[in-house]
Amino acid sequence: MPRLFTALEIPRNAAMSLSLLRGGLPGARWIDVENYHITLRFIGDVDGRTADEIVERLDRIDRPEFQFRLEGIGSFGSKKPHSVWAGVSQSPEMYALQGEIERICQRIGLPPDPRKFMPHVTLARLKSSRLDDVVQYLAGRGNFHTATFTAPRFVLLSSRESVGGGPYLTEEVFPLHEARSTSVSSSLLQPAKSLV
Repeated sequence: MPRLFTALEIPRNAAMSLSLLRGGLPGARWIDVENYHITLRFIGDVDGRTADEIVERLDRIDRPEFQFRLEGIGSFGSKKPHSVWAGVSQSPEMYALQGEIERICQRIGLPPDPRKFMPHVTLARLKSSRLDDVVQYLAGRGNFHTATFTAPRFVLLSSRESVGGGPYLTEEVFPLHEARSTSVSSSLLQPAKSLV
Protein backbone atom coordinates (compact mmCIF):
# COMPACT_ATOMS: atom_id res chain seq x y z
CA MET A 1 0.00 0.00 0.00
CA PRO A 2 1.40 3.43 -0.86
CA ARG A 3 2.05 6.03 1.81
CA LEU A 4 -0.60 8.76 1.79
CA PHE A 5 -0.47 12.42 2.74
CA THR A 6 -2.50 15.56 2.08
CA ALA A 7 -0.77 18.51 0.50
CA LEU A 8 -1.00 21.84 -1.27
CA GLU A 9 0.46 22.03 -4.75
CA ILE A 10 2.99 24.65 -5.79
CA PRO A 11 2.10 26.52 -9.01
CA ARG A 12 4.58 26.34 -11.86
CA ASN A 13 5.89 29.92 -11.59
CA ALA A 14 6.60 29.54 -7.85
CA ALA A 15 8.19 26.12 -8.49
CA MET A 16 10.47 27.72 -11.07
CA SER A 17 11.52 30.34 -8.50
CA LEU A 18 12.26 27.53 -6.04
CA SER A 19 14.31 25.69 -8.65
CA LEU A 20 16.70 28.65 -8.79
CA LEU A 21 17.72 27.79 -5.21
CA ARG A 22 19.12 24.43 -6.35
CA GLY A 23 22.87 23.95 -6.26
CA GLY A 24 25.71 25.40 -4.24
CA LEU A 25 25.42 22.99 -1.30
CA PRO A 26 27.73 19.94 -1.26
CA GLY A 27 26.02 16.73 -0.12
CA ALA A 28 22.49 17.91 -1.00
CA ARG A 29 20.06 15.68 -2.90
CA TRP A 30 17.73 18.17 -4.59
CA ILE A 31 14.00 17.46 -4.87
CA ASP A 32 12.67 17.41 -8.45
CA VAL A 33 10.66 20.53 -9.32
CA GLU A 34 7.49 18.54 -10.10
CA ASN A 35 7.56 17.07 -6.58
CA TYR A 36 7.48 20.39 -4.67
CA HIS A 37 4.51 20.57 -2.30
CA ILE A 38 3.44 21.67 1.19
CA THR A 39 2.47 18.69 3.34
CA LEU A 40 -0.69 19.35 5.35
CA ARG A 41 -0.94 15.95 7.08
CA PHE A 42 1.20 12.82 6.73
CA ILE A 43 -1.17 9.85 6.91
CA GLY A 44 1.21 6.97 6.20
CA ASP A 45 0.48 3.40 5.22
CA VAL A 46 -3.21 2.55 5.65
CA ASP A 47 -5.44 -0.23 4.37
CA GLY A 48 -7.83 0.31 1.47
CA ARG A 49 -10.91 0.66 3.68
CA THR A 50 -9.27 3.38 5.79
CA ALA A 51 -8.05 5.14 2.64
CA ASP A 52 -11.62 5.15 1.26
CA GLU A 53 -12.96 6.57 4.53
CA ILE A 54 -10.31 9.31 4.52
CA VAL A 55 -11.24 10.28 0.95
CA GLU A 56 -14.96 10.32 1.80
CA ARG A 57 -14.40 12.59 4.82
CA LEU A 58 -11.93 14.91 3.07
CA ASP A 59 -14.43 15.30 0.23
CA ARG A 60 -16.86 16.93 2.70
CA ILE A 61 -14.45 19.74 3.61
CA ASP A 62 -16.00 23.07 2.60
CA ARG A 63 -13.41 25.80 2.92
CA PRO A 64 -12.52 28.85 0.85
CA GLU A 65 -9.46 29.07 -1.35
CA PHE A 66 -6.76 31.26 0.13
CA GLN A 67 -3.61 33.13 -0.75
CA PHE A 68 -0.06 32.82 0.52
CA ARG A 69 3.49 33.08 -0.71
CA LEU A 70 6.75 31.27 -0.18
CA GLU A 71 9.32 33.26 1.78
CA GLY A 72 12.63 32.63 3.48
CA ILE A 73 14.62 29.43 3.68
CA GLY A 74 15.94 27.32 6.52
CA SER A 75 17.03 23.84 7.54
CA PHE A 76 15.85 21.08 9.85
CA GLY A 77 18.38 19.54 12.21
CA SER A 78 20.32 22.25 14.06
CA LYS A 79 23.61 20.41 14.76
CA LYS A 80 23.34 17.92 11.91
CA PRO A 81 21.09 19.43 9.21
CA HIS A 82 19.09 16.80 7.31
CA SER A 83 17.00 18.96 4.95
CA VAL A 84 16.72 22.45 3.49
CA TRP A 85 13.32 24.08 2.99
CA ALA A 86 11.52 27.21 1.79
CA GLY A 87 9.12 28.81 4.25
CA VAL A 88 5.49 29.81 3.82
CA SER A 89 3.86 33.12 4.77
CA GLN A 90 1.37 33.06 7.65
CA SER A 91 -2.08 32.04 6.44
CA PRO A 92 -4.87 31.51 8.99
CA GLU A 93 -6.92 29.70 6.32
CA MET A 94 -4.10 27.21 5.71
CA TYR A 95 -3.84 26.47 9.44
CA ALA A 96 -7.64 26.06 9.65
CA LEU A 97 -7.62 23.61 6.72
CA GLN A 98 -4.74 21.65 8.24
CA GLY A 99 -6.53 21.56 11.61
CA GLU A 100 -9.69 20.18 10.04
CA ILE A 101 -7.73 17.47 8.21
CA GLU A 102 -5.97 16.57 11.48
CA ARG A 103 -9.33 16.24 13.29
CA ILE A 104 -10.70 14.03 10.50
CA CYS A 105 -7.66 11.74 10.70
CA GLN A 106 -8.00 11.41 14.46
CA ARG A 107 -11.76 10.69 14.24
CA ILE A 108 -10.99 7.86 11.82
CA GLY A 109 -8.63 6.44 14.43
CA LEU A 110 -5.21 7.56 13.22
CA PRO A 111 -2.83 8.68 15.97
CA PRO A 112 -2.32 12.46 16.32
CA ASP A 113 0.51 13.88 14.24
CA PRO A 114 3.37 14.21 16.76
CA ARG A 115 4.93 17.15 14.93
CA LYS A 116 3.69 20.71 15.17
CA PHE A 117 2.48 21.91 11.77
CA MET A 118 5.15 24.08 10.14
CA PRO A 119 4.28 24.66 6.50
CA HIS A 120 7.29 24.44 4.19
CA VAL A 121 8.49 23.12 0.85
CA THR A 122 11.40 20.67 1.11
CA LEU A 123 14.10 21.67 -1.38
CA ALA A 124 16.80 19.10 -0.61
CA ARG A 125 17.66 16.22 1.66
CA LEU A 126 21.12 16.37 3.18
CA LYS A 127 23.25 13.32 3.78
CA SER A 128 26.80 14.48 4.22
CA SER A 129 26.51 18.28 4.19
CA ARG A 130 28.71 20.10 6.67
CA LEU A 131 27.03 22.55 9.05
CA ASP A 132 29.29 25.39 7.83
CA ASP A 133 28.25 24.75 4.22
CA VAL A 134 24.55 24.78 5.18
CA VAL A 135 24.94 28.04 7.12
CA GLN A 136 26.74 29.64 4.18
CA TYR A 137 24.11 28.39 1.71
CA LEU A 138 21.24 29.76 3.83
CA ALA A 139 22.98 33.10 4.46
CA GLY A 140 23.27 33.74 0.73
CA ARG A 141 19.58 33.12 0.02
CA GLY A 142 17.73 34.41 3.08
CA ASN A 143 15.69 37.06 1.26
CA PHE A 144 13.96 34.52 -1.00
CA HIS A 145 10.26 35.06 -1.67
CA THR A 146 7.71 34.46 -4.41
CA ALA A 147 4.71 36.46 -5.53
CA THR A 148 1.47 35.71 -3.68
CA PHE A 149 -0.62 32.95 -5.23
CA THR A 150 -3.95 31.22 -4.58
CA ALA A 151 -4.46 27.65 -3.35
CA PRO A 152 -7.61 26.56 -5.24
CA ARG A 153 -7.50 22.99 -3.91
CA PHE A 154 -5.67 20.46 -1.82
CA VAL A 155 -4.72 16.94 -2.85
CA LEU A 156 -4.18 13.45 -1.50
CA LEU A 157 -0.77 12.25 -2.67
CA SER A 158 0.85 8.85 -2.47
CA SER A 159 4.47 7.82 -2.51
CA ARG A 160 6.11 4.47 -2.80
CA GLU A 161 8.55 3.55 -0.08
CA SER A 162 11.85 5.13 -1.07
CA VAL A 163 14.45 7.46 0.33
CA GLY A 164 11.96 10.35 0.15
CA GLY A 165 11.44 13.13 -2.32
CA GLY A 166 9.06 11.47 -4.76
CA PRO A 167 7.87 10.57 -7.22
CA TYR A 168 4.43 11.41 -5.89
CA LEU A 169 1.12 10.43 -7.44
CA THR A 170 -2.06 12.49 -7.07
CA GLU A 171 -4.73 10.08 -5.81
CA GLU A 172 -7.58 12.56 -5.20
CA VAL A 173 -8.25 16.29 -5.67
CA PHE A 174 -10.37 18.33 -3.24
CA PRO A 175 -11.42 21.76 -4.55
CA LEU A 176 -11.72 24.74 -2.22
CA HIS A 177 -14.60 27.09 -3.01
CA GLU A 178 -14.05 30.61 -4.30
CA ALA A 179 -13.57 33.06 -1.48
CA ARG A 180 -16.67 35.16 -0.94
CA SER A 181 -16.12 38.88 -0.83
CA THR A 182 -16.57 40.28 2.66
CA SER A 183 -16.53 43.91 1.62
CA VAL A 184 -19.80 45.79 1.51
CA SER A 185 -20.75 47.14 -1.89
CA SER A 186 -19.85 50.81 -2.17
CA SER A 187 -23.35 51.57 -3.52
CA LEU A 188 -24.77 50.50 -0.15
CA LEU A 189 -22.60 53.06 1.59
CA GLN A 190 -23.76 56.03 -0.52
CA PRO A 191 -26.39 58.29 1.04
CA ALA A 192 -29.79 58.10 -0.63
CA LYS A 193 -30.46 60.91 -3.11
CA SER A 194 -33.18 63.29 -2.11
CA LEU A 195 -36.14 63.53 -4.42
CA VAL A 196 -36.99 67.04 -3.23
